[in-house]
Amino acid sequence: MNIALIAQDPKKELMVRFCIAYCGVLKNHKLCATASTGKMVSDATGLHVINFLSGPQGGCQQIASRVSCGEIDMVILLRDSVHPEFASRGEDDLLRLCDIHVVPVATNIATAEVLIHGLERGDLDWRNVGKPVLEN
Repeated sequence: MNIALIAQDPKKELMVRFCIAYCGVLKNHKLCATASTGKMVSDATGLHVINFLSGPQGGCQQIASRVSCGEIDMVILLRDSVHPEFASRGEDDLLRLCDIHVVPVATNIATAEVLIHGLERGDLDWRNVGKPVLEN
């Protein structure tokens, strides 16, 4: 599966800890992320992560366009709802497109863990045969 990882600044360390904890599952999938999140995850875990632009520079939009094209199978977007100033229009668009294209999305650590456990069990491998895969 192609999994997108995005974390607002206050949640980046939580994303890193999540990826360390589930490295054994994530290593079997293609990962992409916004720039600083991807770098932090890759540095901490050794996982290969395709990095797009940073969120403010359009990284969420790049991921959203891939959701629209059927190239992303799951999105983990850890956001800080207590401090709405970290939210971006790009994240809202990404969430809307995940709904439209029926892409599972987690916006907090609890739902991220539910998705990763489902992925580990094989419950989420519903994607179509021949679906595009991220290029390295």
